[in-house]
Amino acid sequence: MSENTDTGLTDGWILSCRGKKNSVDHRKPYGWVVEKERTASGRIEDIAIIFLTNRECPFHCLMCDLWKNTTDESVPAGAISDQIEWALSQLPDVKHLKLYNSGSFFDERAIPEKEYKRIASLLENYETVIVESHPRLINEKCLRFRNLLKPELQVAMGLESANPEILRKLNKKMTTEDFKNSVSFLTQNGIRSRAFILLRPPFLSESEGIYWAERSIDYAFSTGIECCTVIPVRAGNGAMDQLLEKGLFSPPDISSLESVLEYGIGLNSGRVFADTWDLHLFSGCSKCIDHRISRLTEMNLHQKFNIREKCSCDLTDKIT
Repeated sequence: MSENTDTGLTDGWILSCRGKKNSVDHRKPYGWVVEKERTASGRIEDIAIIFLTNRECPFHCLMCDLWKNTTDESVPAGAISDQIEWALSQLPDVKHLKLYNSGSFFDERAIPEKEYKRIASLLENYETVIVESHPRLINEKCLRFRNLLKPELQVAMGLESANPEILRKLNKKMTTEDFKNSVSFLTQNGIRSRAFILLRPPFLSESEGIYWAERSIDYAFSTGIECCTVIPVRAGNGAMDQLLEKGLFSPPDISSLESVLEYGIGLNSGRVFADTWDLHLFSGCSKCIDHRISRLTEMNLHQKFNIREKCSCDLTDKIT
C-alpha cells in the first residue's frame, strides 16, 4: 500500500518529527513486569510481560512511540533468545507470558526463524505465550512457531480503528480487510488472537472517538477476535505533538475510556480491557482519578460493571 502522500502523513514526515531514542542494551530486555489479567478461562492470574530490545519496526505508524526503545539495526544472532532466558531468570513463576518486541514477532529481521526452536524450549513450562505482530506479517511462520511450542500460542494485532479513512491516515499500511484475513488465518489454524483498539486517534472529536472505538470493538469481534484492549491515544512521539499543536489531535478524557469499556464488556462477545498505563495523563481532576483507575482495573479483572461515583468534573458538555 502507498503512503499518505495526499495528507502529508508519510514515513518521512513521521520520522522527521522524532526526538532521540532511549539507550538500550541488546543483551537485555528494556523492561519486564508481572500483572494480573483475566484469562480466557475466566480465572484472574498473573501474567508476565517481557519487553524485548529489538530492531525498529518497519511500519512507521503515526501514533506509535515504541520506536523509542529500539535499535536501528537487527540485534546480533541469538540476542532475543538470550534476552528471554535472562528475563525468565528474573521473573517469578507464572503460567502466562507475553513477548512484546516493539514490532512484529514474525518480522524475520527482528526475530529470525532459526531462533524459534531455542525460544520454544525456554517457554516449555508456560501454559500461554502471547506475541505481537502486524496483521500483514501473519503467515505460515506463525504455524511453524506454534508447532514448536508446548504452551498455547496467541497473537495480538493492532486493528487500531475500523474507520477506513482514519486507518489510512494512521499510516498503518493495511486495511480492515487485511486485518480480517489475518484473524481468519489464525482462527482456522486454532490460534486465538486479540486486538488493540485506539481511543480517539487524530482527526476525531471526543464523541467521534468514542463512536469509532465502539465500532472497532464490534468489528474486531465480528472477525473472530477473542479479546480487545482499548488504548487511549497520547502525545509524546513527535508526530502526535505536531498534530496536537495544529489542533488535529487531543488526548481522550478518562470518562470516554470508561464509556467504551462499559460498552465492550456489555457486548458479552469476549474479554475487553482498558489500557491502564499512565492514566493520569487523561484526567485533570485529582479528586476522582485514583477511584477511576481503580474502577477500570476492577472492570478489567472481573468483566463486570462497577457503578461510577459522581464527581464535579463530570460535565455534560465534556464530550463534543
